[in-house]
Amino acid sequence: KNVVNFIQRMDQKGQIIILGSGTSQGIPVIGCDCKVCGSENPKDKRTRSSIHIKLNNKSLQIDTGPEFRVQMLRENLSEVDAVLFTHEHQDHIAGLDDVRPMIFRSGNAMQIYGQDRVLSRIRKAFHYAFEVQPYPGAPRIETNTIEEDIEMFEVEGIKVQPIPVLHGKLPILGYRIGSMAYITDVNHIDEKVISERLGGLELLIIDALHHKTHYSHYTLEQAMEMAENIGAKQTYFIHMSHYMGTHDETEEQLTENMHLTYDGLKLAFSYASSDK
Repeated sequence: KNVVNFIQRMDQKGQIIILGSGTSQGIPVIGCDCKVCGSENPKDKRTRSSIHIKLNNKSLQIDTGPEFRVQMLRENLSEVDAVLFTHEHQDHIAGLDDVRPMIFRSGNAMQIYGQDRVLSRIRKAFHYAFEVQPYPGAPRIETNTIEEDIEMFEVEGIKVQPIPVLHGKLPILGYRIGSMAYITDVNHIDEKVISERLGGLELLIIDALHHKTHYSHYTLEQAMEMAENIGAKQTYFIHMSHYMGTHDETEEQLTENMHLTYDGLKLAFSYASSDK
């Protein structure tokens, strides 16, 4: 009953833009001549994974990979109101410095959100943005810790629910906003998390590295099984390596409500400010 009410109360539409759909090396991989890396299909050009969310006249970014600047320019995007980080690996934080134009235009510090461990890593990597007396032209960034036991928090008036998952043995976060959940770099989701935080989804975006077993990522087959367990109306797979195969060939292997993401893909989801 609660899940049904959750869906019925949805009254606002948000948009997700897949800025990048690839794994840590990107595709094409430097020096690789495999079928995927040599493909002329734009859907096989996979930059490092991140998404951009437009909702309630706000722009939220989840992760800032090495190609963040190029991705924003490619999609003709110019605003970021806040950044949420899933974890501290370089392919998810390396582009943070490129939020500088947004900081300079607004005159406000960029608000970033993540686990304490993640924010500590970012403060070290981008130390110049946190100094008491920064050099002229340095970006100003302010950190907001997502506490381990928090069930919901707000970013720019938008309610966000953290989704605790494992990336190998590393505890990281996915995020749920309204009827959408984004979970990258994952190889385990606890059943309690599924039942308490992932019910009634319209849209699930979830990690699927390739077909070979990996110590910290779902394979495509494992991700499909998890998607069935979660039961979202539509599932899209992200963070794919060149071992996944070409976009078109892999799509043919998927069920009707499951798809591969690709760079530039736009997806809609529902949100209501009254949601818990």
